[in-house]
Parts: sequence; structure tokens; C-alpha cells
Amino acid sequence: MSAKTILYVEDNEFNRKIVRDLLARTSYRLVEATDGEAGVTMALQESPNLILMDIQLPKISGLDATRRLRADPRTAQVPIIAITSYALSGDDQKALDAGASAYLAKPYSPRELLDLIRKLAPES
Repeated sequence: MSAKTILYVEDNEFNRKIVRDLLARTSYRLVEATDGEAGVTMALQESPNLILMDIQLPKISGLDATRRLRADPRTAQVPIIAITSYALSGDDQKALDAGASAYLAKPYSPRELLDLIRKLAPES
């Protein structure tokens, strides 16, 4: 069974390193994009099993990227976890309205993120 692919769309290198380190001890394969447009493109190329989507992104926001992915039949069913450091009231609802499967506010515990990933895309 091949490893499941996770796409992480995040412009902050420090945050990408945290997730890289977190997933290094799992069977998941991680691919990364640094802005919303690249995230959409990569999702269509890589057919990931799960997408981690930062909300505050260059070019197009994570919400817009999520809407685009939901509108495309190739990615419409892929679980998307929206991640944002702006845990303002209503942000979680905006993310879910855009089509996110789940929502996580920064700072989050890496363990919490890994549990959520495993719940939505169990390791092979």
C-alpha cells in the first residue's frame, strides 16, 4: 500500500517545518505549496488524500483556494483542514462554509493536528 499524500498550503517556513517534523515519523508523504494558487495547482497534480490549508495566504486566500478545490470534481471529496492564526469569532464558520472538513486554530498542539489528520485520512 502506498503512503497517503498530504498537501500543506502554508506561506510560513517555520510552520511548514513543524508539520514536516511531525509527519517525519509517520508513513504520510508531505508535499508543500507556499500560496493559495500554487496550492490549488498542486492539489490537482498530486491528488492528495488530505489538504492542510492555511487561511492567510499570498495570491488567493485559503478560503478561496478551498472553494476552488470544492468546485473541482477531482478534489471535491478531499478532506481539507483549515488552519489559521486568526482565531476570530466566526472564522471557523467561514472555513466550514467555504468547504473545509475541519478547522484548527494556531497555536495548536502538533498531537492534536496529527490526531485530526489520522481521523480524516488514516495511515495505510
